[in-house]
Amino acid sequence: MELKVTTLEGKDAGSVELSDAIFGLEPRADIIQRCVQWQLNKRQAGTHKAQGRADVWRTGKKMYKQKGTGGARHGSARVPQFRGGGRAFGPVVRSHATDLPKKVRALALKHALSAKAKDGGLVVIDSAAVKEAKTKALVGHFSGLGLTNALIIDGVELNTGFATAARNIPNIDVLPIQGINVYDILRRQKLVLTKAAVDALEARFK
Repeated sequence: MELKVTTLEGKDAGSVELSDAIFGLEPRADIIQRCVQWQLNKRQAGTHKAQGRADVWRTGKKMYKQKGTGGARHGSARVPQFRGGGRAFGPVVRSHATDLPKKVRALALKHALSAKAKDGGLVVIDSAAVKEAKTKALVGHFSGLGLTNALIIDGVELNTGFATAARNIPNIDVLPIQGINVYDILRRQKLVLTKAAVDALEARFK
């Protein structure tokens, strides 16, 4: 698959040949969905907690005698039936993370990249670098390229000025190649790859 390469200023910078094994697959929604669910499960904090009967500070003495009161039988006052008692089967601090094989994760990334390439949401630029970190100038470049909602992936090292200028722009994310992931690709309309990012992806899946 051949794709045109542009500069940030919108000028033509040749073309690049993309591997069909990475960008030319027929996207499978089930594989992509499994990876997105794995990511969301992994990042869930799981710090919610309710007091159980063991956590309530209240006497454990039997409330009243077993028989002869005409009321129901009760023991501890910490039980959920009483106001101020512990909650039955409440949430506890735990990990929500699930398992997903590495091969499935790698395949999901390929399918997400292929989905962007198929629907025309993939843009390749020469490099993500600016001379001075000015957000206003970068917004002008992005509007010229039609980027209002995009994920920009650069090589191993981000250009400091570019990352600084882009961080104040809403709906624009900038990540190094190590941070590329399925969820962030799908949540933005456009995926912008630098030539360094394309080379790194092809080396990664070689």
